[in-house]
Amino acid sequence: MRFFLTFMLTFFFVSIVFGQKKLQRTLKQLNSESVPYAYVNDSLVDENTLIFDTRKKEEFNVSHIENAIWVGYDAFHLDSFKNHAPDKNKPILVYCSIGVRSEDIGEKLLKAGYTNVKNLYGGIFEWKNQGHTVYNNLQKETDSVHAFNKYWGKLLTKGIKVYNK
Repeated sequence: MRFFLTFMLTFFFVSIVFGQKKLQRTLKQLNSESVPYAYVNDSLVDENTLIFDTRKKEEFNVSHIENAIWVGYDAFHLDSFKNHAPDKNKPILVYCSIGVRSEDIGEKLLKAGYTNVKNLYGGIFEWKNQGHTVYNNLQKETDSVHAFNKYWGKLLTKGIKVYNK
């Protein structure tokens, strides 16, 4: 019994470490870090921070960070974004599944003159992996997280993976 328990604890910690390293490698390959990162363990969310979800609407409906506003990626338009954030100095946090699409949107915001834009490192996957709460389209807490597809879903280690909804 002791061997089994030791094995299970070791497996659990090794999978977390490898999952984190895989996320780090992926972000190093795909992001240029042109938008400063905000990390899940930082004090990210306060009443002054505007939070924007840059994923597809169906991803947002399955799970999003509390008080996040959906702006999309393909559907993103700077003109409509300005209605949500008229003050270009207000703190803005953008996120997607892991932080790739949100970096693109963050670059557009910086180019448009927004001065305090941060990209959530690891996106909603890292948010959930670190044990934070996500909400569905009814604003109810959920364990479900839209995992985009099976390839990217490997980076989500906590919660219930949802692929199509």
